[in-house]
Amino acid sequence: MLIETNRLVLRPIELSDAPAVLKYSVDSQVTRYTGDAGTVTTLSDARNLITNVWHSDYQKYGYGRLALVVKESNQVIGFCGLKYLEDLEKTDLGYRMLPEYWGRGYATESSLAVLEYAKKSMELDEIIGMAAINNVASQNVLLKLGFREVDELVIKGLLVKLFNLRLRD
Repeated sequence: MLIETNRLVLRPIELSDAPAVLKYSVDSQVTRYTGDAGTVTTLSDARNLITNVWHSDYQKYGYGRLALVVKESNQVIGFCGLKYLEDLEKTDLGYRMLPEYWGRGYATESSLAVLEYAKKSMELDEIIGMAAINNVASQNVLLKLGFREVDELVIKGLLVKLFNLRLRD
């Protein structure tokens, strides 16, 4: 799976991305609304996440989170992509990136590209998105993408708003 926009490349996350994964995973600004702060604190943790979660998702479901790469610098700045959530039996759109790249439209740009890919190439009827109750910026991105708020629930000890987007009727 390779997705390109004018400014970004979204591609499967590789083991060589572990230093970048560690960089955004240890940033408290990035993880404050995620419910998984502190789970990746070493390069070994980052490699385990890549191998045991993301690569496993690619093999098991045929999709997963993708490395978010800025074309101009070829730098991995975060991730964007889909993840099947077994406990909810739903596919989730998620994104995360280093704070110095916030406010540039990358979350919207990459998410739109992922959603377009899902509509054209996947057999999904709907996708969910979740944002912590205090994460207004992510809620606004989901609304801009056409999601609608449907519920609130607790995930990983975090109160989140649940959003839904129908891909097909």
